[in-house]
Amino acid sequence: MPFLELSLRVRAEDEHRAENALMDLGALSVTLLDADAATPNEKAVLEPGVGETPLWPEITLLALFPEGTVAELVLHALESFDDAIDLSQADFREVADQDWERAWMDQYAPLKFGRRTWIVPWNMEAPPEARDGVIVRLDPGLAFGSGTHPTTALCLQWLDSLVLRDKTVLDFGCGSGILALAALKLGAKEAVGVDNDPQALLATADNAERNGVGDRLRVYSPEDEPADTYPVVVANILAVALDALAPLLASRVQPGGVIALSGILHGQEGELLARYAEWFDQLKAVQEGDWMRITGVRRAG
Repeated sequence: MPFLELSLRVRAEDEHRAENALMDLGALSVTLLDADAATPNEKAVLEPGVGETPLWPEITLLALFPEGTVAELVLHALESFDDAIDLSQADFREVADQDWERAWMDQYAPLKFGRRTWIVPWNMEAPPEARDGVIVRLDPGLAFGSGTHPTTALCLQWLDSLVLRDKTVLDFGCGSGILALAALKLGAKEAVGVDNDPQALLATADNAERNGVGDRLRVYSPEDEPADTYPVVVANILAVALDALAPLLASRVQPGGVIALSGILHGQEGELLARYAEWFDQLKAVQEGDWMRITGVRRAG
């Protein structure tokens, strides 16, 4: 069964309204891409922050509609919903049916992070060199997070460098659960995943079961998360969310515990370093491509 795909370029400030309008009109899915990326997959949204959606100055929305949807009616309805949305660059095409949740695997290969951590998709054999390492079998499904984005890679490299035995790790903004799963495979006693997307919580729990660590993982929405402290906290979300959530995230780290913050574009790290200096010592920023990771040690008091 073919589908009708609408490609619509919008400004960041119009994205939320346009996405809601598309869903109200019956879109089966809406994907956000960087409108100015040379290759769309280079900057696809992989792990949205808790309560936030990463946005570029201009976004391409790809909306998938059921077979039989009339393109002209979609445009007319969109204009009725919000005449501020620019429809001049709207483009439709027919796309063949496929297993959308599996399509990403066609281009995905096993990846190594740090000295021993490997992320391997379900449909592939682990390479021989991975057999002495830690293997996380990943199926992100409808949630985000495959390890291919620099923000995720930076966090995986950091987790790989830690001694996690007998520790509990908080993954705030867990997406597919990739960071929580890696922590558990690296020796953590337990992991807690928090995300505002119910699909992400389902994907995280499902991935944990498939990796044989489901009994050591708990998942929560932000409003249900218990107020606890942890020796290791990782938050791969947005800089704006990291700034807003700084007091909360700081309160989740035990004195002497460590934190890693990612989802930070180069140039945004200065304000966050100053923000988190209220609670953390040994703050350090590491860059990979256009993205940054900040780490620190929670001081007592």
